[in-house]
Formats: sequence, structure tokens, C-alpha cells
Amino acid sequence: MVRSNFRFSRLAPLGRGAQRSAMDDKRPLIATYIEASRPFGVVYIGMTNNLYRRGSEHRAGKGGAFTQRHRCNILVWYQPFERVTSAIRREKALKSWNRPWKMQLIEQRNPEWQDLFPFLRGEAPDPRLPVDDECGVQAFLARLKGGG
Repeated sequence: MVRSNFRFSRLAPLGRGAQRSAMDDKRPLIATYIEASRPFGVVYIGMTNNLYRRGSEHRAGKGGAFTQRHRCNILVWYQPFERVTSAIRREKALKSWNRPWKMQLIEQRNPEWQDLFPFLRGEAPDPRLPVDDECGVQAFLARLKGGG
């Protein structure tokens, strides 16, 4: 009887008086991600079933030994997946890439090497998008009319 109560108490998401963070309301984000120590610095490639939680762990210094030693706590790239198996496959593929390919992958979507974690938390706009919406629908239609 005590054992089953223990099991169910562990499954309860929040106890009485517990505080909820804004990220608790979000669906876990399965992703392959790249954390960096600084632009063009040491990079760490990982996979997680909850990028919100894992990103918080990296920032708190609770990541693995490698990320703690090299201070990889800037989220510079991530790719969401529907299934964990797909994310694992992508992680293994990226880890086999050479360093210039990894740098190019980051540069394509995040040339400024800005931290994407505040965007994930909903605290900041996506830094990967240009300030001027040159690739929006209105700009596309204007280019069509202009012939270029």
C-alpha cells in the first residue's frame, strides 16, 4: 500500500503550494541541438526529449561533464522532431560530421550565433529572422510585380 502511494505521488505533477514555471505549460520539445561556448568555440551536439528542460540544465551547469568543462551553454541550433528515434539518428549523423560542416550548419540559420533559448521560452523574438521582413508575403508579391 505504501509502495503504490509512493508511485502515484511521484506521478503527481505538482504538490500543494508548488510553483509552476511558464515552460511547464508547453509540450516537451523532442530535438537535436547544438550548444556552443562562444561563437566558433567549442560545440556540443545532443539530443533530448524536452529541450526546454535540457536548456535550463545547461544554463544551470547541470549538463554532462563535457558541457560543464567547456561551458557550452549557448543554444545556437536545434531541429525539432516528432519521434525520439529520428532525433537520435540526426544526432549521430551530426556527430560524424567534420567541424567546418557543423559551423556551416549553424551559420546558415544563425549567423550571429545568438542564444536561441530565450526565444524558446517566449521571452524574446526569434533572432534567426531578419528585422526587416524581406522574405515575407508582401515582399514576395512586390518582387513578383517588379519582375525581380
